[in-house]
Amino acid sequence: MVDSVHDNIVLNKCIKDILALIKPVEDDRSKRLSTIQELENCIHSLASLSGAAVKPFGSFVSDLYSKSGDLDLSVQFGNGSNHPINKKKKQNALRDVRKALLSRGVTGYMQMQFIPHARVPVLQYVSKQFGISCDISIGNFAGRIKSKIFYWVNTVDERFGDMVLLIKEWAKAQNINDPKSGTLNSYSLCLLVLYHFQTSEPPILPPLNEIYEGNIAGDVTEAALFDEQHLDEVCAANIERFRLQNKGRRNETSTCRLLGTFFQKFAHINALTDNVISTYSGQIERIQNNPSWMRLKIL
Repeated sequence: MVDSVHDNIVLNKCIKDILALIKPVEDDRSKRLSTIQELENCIHSLASLSGAAVKPFGSFVSDLYSKSGDLDLSVQFGNGSNHPINKKKKQNALRDVRKALLSRGVTGYMQMQFIPHARVPVLQYVSKQFGISCDISIGNFAGRIKSKIFYWVNTVDERFGDMVLLIKEWAKAQNINDPKSGTLNSYSLCLLVLYHFQTSEPPILPPLNEIYEGNIAGDVTEAALFDEQHLDEVCAANIERFRLQNKGRRNETSTCRLLGTFFQKFAHINALTDNVISTYSGQIERIQNNPSWMRLKIL
């Protein structure tokens, strides 16, 4: 099946047509930037969130979003501290944001859902003016760090972004891209694509420990200080090193064939009962060697 995919002209054309429909254009980016500003204007009207800022994360920051993709936003308190914020304070802050969005007419009751008792409290709404679906959380430093790392991963090879969009679209069509119903979230799908690229021959992408040398599991906690400039500098330097090391042996596999081998590679993923896919090391790891993986579920 995989060999036939390689030269399948029809499938190649189908992939190009799908990407043309779902890949964002400048207007899609502009709408999201305007939506962020719209929320920031609401935040600035709240005395309880004086000095707070709105920071995007997720697929928009990673440049892995589709035209119909949601916008993930984190409200960061303006005291210059990245120390943990308790759940009660997050819930109250989101209640204030909800009131401001409604009173300013940014959205309506029917376009809003508040989920205060989730592991990470979230407020979901759709902007009336821009039609963008937004998920707001408070102090989501973990999301911001992981998004930036994926941004740098995405700069290595354009096939990665295309594959992520295609796999997300496939998962939606198969109704397996909804964590509320026990299926995979978009972040998990990105990790599967990343692992596929890491384990291609020759590798298209390096293990994450060659891109980000820090302790990812520790650094994504809220207690860690998030130095975005340092993160960018480290990732950029390590990616350039990877490019130089692999100069002259670039993997030229087509996106069409990569899509076929993706499904072949993960066809028996359920068999990995005692193992985890580690994109940090770029290989299969045994759970018993580090039980914290089951608790952290990070990269």
